[in-house]
Amino acid sequence: MDNVTRIGVSLEPDLLEDFDKLIDRKGYITRSEAIRDLIRSTLAKEILKEDENAVVFGTITLFYSHHKGGVKERLMEIQHEHHQHILSSIHVHLDIEQCLEVLIVNGTVKEVRQLSDELGSVKGVTHRTLHRTPVSLGEEAMRTHIHEH
Repeated sequence: MDNVTRIGVSLEPDLLEDFDKLIDRKGYITRSEAIRDLIRSTLAKEILKEDENAVVFGTITLFYSHHKGGVKERLMEIQHEHHQHILSSIHVHLDIEQCLEVLIVNGTVKEVRQLSDELGSVKGVTHRTLHRTPVSLGEEAMRTHIHEH
């Protein structure tokens, strides 16, 4: 990180102790990286709450019984209707009854939420989870968090 600004933070001893325990559990090397992640997370939550037109990438995870009449067909129909927002998907047979499907999606906050809601409302879907990250935060994270492989 070539361009950073140092700041000071005052914390009560108990809060600092709890924060240091969190840092250890999460495997952060420095307090600074943990604080940066907390700030990014808070900013992302605010964008997701306040800007319906912000562009996001994310995942929609679905659990469903493929024995329920028409559930597979309806899920596929919805996915085809929203193909422009689905980048990829993976389907896993968990057992003889249950399936897990993960969709990698992008679009505006509103578009991705509507797709998730529509998929989650299909009869036979037992669980649905939506995770989203605003693109602008993702781009910043890519610039400041470089991995060597």
